[in-house]
Amino acid sequence: MKVSEILKATNGILLSGNTNDKIDNFSIDSRKITKDEMFIAIKGEKFDGNDFVLDVLNKDSVGVIFDSNINIDLNKYDKKIIIKVKNSLDSLQSLAAYKRSLYNIPVVAITGSVGKTSTKDIIASVMKEKYNVLKTEGNLNNHIGLPLTLLKLKDHTAMCIEMGMNHFKEISLLTNILKPTIAVITNIGTAHIGNLGSRENILKAKLEILEGLNEEKNVIINNDNDLLHKWYSENKIYNVTTYGIKTDSKYMAYDIDYDLNSSNYKIKLDDKVYECTVLVPGEHFVLNSLCAIAVGKKLNIDNNSIIKGITKFELSKNRMEYIKLKNDITLISDCYNANYDSMKSSIETLGKNKGRTVAVLGDMLELGKYSKNLHSKIGNVLSNNNIDILITVGKESKYIYNNTDIKCKYECKDNNEAIDKLKKLINPGDIVLIKASNSMNFNEIVNNLKKM
Repeated sequence: MKVSEILKATNGILLSGNTNDKIDNFSIDSRKITKDEMFIAIKGEKFDGNDFVLDVLNKDSVGVIFDSNINIDLNKYDKKIIIKVKNSLDSLQSLAAYKRSLYNIPVVAITGSVGKTSTKDIIASVMKEKYNVLKTEGNLNNHIGLPLTLLKLKDHTAMCIEMGMNHFKEISLLTNILKPTIAVITNIGTAHIGNLGSRENILKAKLEILEGLNEEKNVIINNDNDLLHKWYSENKIYNVTTYGIKTDSKYMAYDIDYDLNSSNYKIKLDDKVYECTVLVPGEHFVLNSLCAIAVGKKLNIDNNSIIKGITKFELSKNRMEYIKLKNDITLISDCYNANYDSMKSSIETLGKNKGRTVAVLGDMLELGKYSKNLHSKIGNVLSNNNIDILITVGKESKYIYNNTDIKCKYECKDNNEAIDKLKKLINPGDIVLIKASNSMNFNEIVNNLKKM
């Protein structure tokens, strides 16, 4: 963007620089700023980017956008572009919305209670068979991450963007910046129920994604999800495409077979049967791939390319990541995040394995008053899924421990105790699931076991 465009989008004041200069890249991290990047000084919970404006100006950077009263020697920095705005965060979001307005391309937006990142990754893998795709990296799916992703738009011909939320109106903000052409809702579960109070309210918050849709109103939903199915049956103003395994849907998998390394199934597309392989086991990854098929068909990607894109899909780190240790021990690292729905899916996947199964489970956070009940329900899930050994860590996980009839179970006070217990317990051929909310730091357990 030209500086003149930045000024127009942000209502900023140019203190130094030329309005015809062009900016290619933006950053909010002063530590990693490069010579072709412009720094946007964002106020965060633990830091204020304005505190680093002078540091950035002294580095080999393009310049800064800031919103505080900083005494800057403009003569010293006359080669830099310096713009003052009323609010840096608002300006970041305005810049992203402006950048989006310059592109008439397919934009797929994904939200849901669980599986957003893996669904985003598998959809992007399919879209890449036809398009140059800009996708959300990692988990940059909030009011800062999404705008930063949009500012990376260059020669891309499509976007695949993830949207997260903790409260009402957060997805509303994101969708009105992104203006998606296709909205995907993977499921409505219990993530953030402590903030929103009920699954019905979570549905309401997720449906905010529809506010930014264009006139075609294209929506893709998981029809197996009870609340999404109910919403679909009651709302006919959107152009809804359904996918599922259990509920009659437009795109359905059958003859499903799971093994330790993959999920395999058949699907009928345009009166022809295709065999599809997802190189990750578990029913939820079959559903994710069906969603990707629905997106691919909506974007007129040919069937063979869609199937090829699904086969190329690679899972992000720490999300049902299968790690082979010595002595034929398999770790399933799924410790990026946890809620009832994802915990249940991971346990069900573990239970389908033929070896001895070990579940190492920690607290699921942000459940509020529902925490005791949902942790207790996980205890019942364990009982029903052929899990041989349970190890729990955390204050809330005691409810898992107390509500399962698994005979071989251990309650540990911290990660170190869990590591010591695992090293004594696990045998060749065991399959070990390690699952908890991110702040439980279960990566510590994974990394320690990798050294065995």
